[in-house]
Amino acid sequence: MRKAAVVLLFVLLAGACSDPPRRPAFDDARALADAATTATTSGGSAKFGTDVAVGSVRSKGQGQARFGAAGTAQVMTTDFLGEPVELRLVAGKLYAKVPEGARDEVGTGKPWVAVAADGTDPFSQVLGASLTQLAAQNDPAHTLGEIRTAGTIVAAERTDLSGVAAEHYRVDLDLARLGTDLPAGLPADAAGRVGGKFPVELWLDETHRPLQIVLDLSPILQGEARITTRYTDWGTPVDVQPPPADEVG
Repeated sequence: MRKAAVVLLFVLLAGACSDPPRRPAFDDARALADAATTATTSGGSAKFGTDVAVGSVRSKGQGQARFGAAGTAQVMTTDFLGEPVELRLVAGKLYAKVPEGARDEVGTGKPWVAVAADGTDPFSQVLGASLTQLAAQNDPAHTLGEIRTAGTIVAAERTDLSGVAAEHYRVDLDLARLGTDLPAGLPADAAGRVGGKFPVELWLDETHRPLQIVLDLSPILQGEARITTRYTDWGTPVDVQPPPADEVG
């Protein structure tokens, strides 16, 4: 009996001395977005990979980005057009390397073209909006800004992602609060569909830098529509330069 009492006392003391599970750092979407934005800028640079799945369309991309107070610069290769296409975003200007077989159609005969969502050149008129949105989705600041404006944290947990300790947040975005700044090229009437909300999942490392962001547009588009962006190698030096000026049409 005395031995059993000693064992029970030991178990109770061990339980009292053990630390309770750590809670995720944030329960407010604005605080979450502010901390992750600061950590992204402090991180300086990272590599990233993207997966886009919309209906039967699948595309993948990979690249590297430099983050700072002046904005994000990035270079990436994507099969968004069915074949590898290189994009560069530097000093707020987006450039696309035109596939060789399409350069005559673009009209410049040069390998690069400046792309704008509202551009009047043939390439921008066809693909400007899509490529501009694709580049924006690679920038954590874009989604974090939406979370700051219109997000509500609905679930949070400490977990790991591919062996890295992480905080996992599920945030609902209220499209009505975003106004006309809708994510991922959603149509203007999206705010009135299915309650006008859709989930964003965000994984942060222990310094609050993004590890993965998943936009699930399926509730709004009423079909499979997910954009997944993963970030690795934070702080690794990256080389992001605009294309040579004489190669831009």
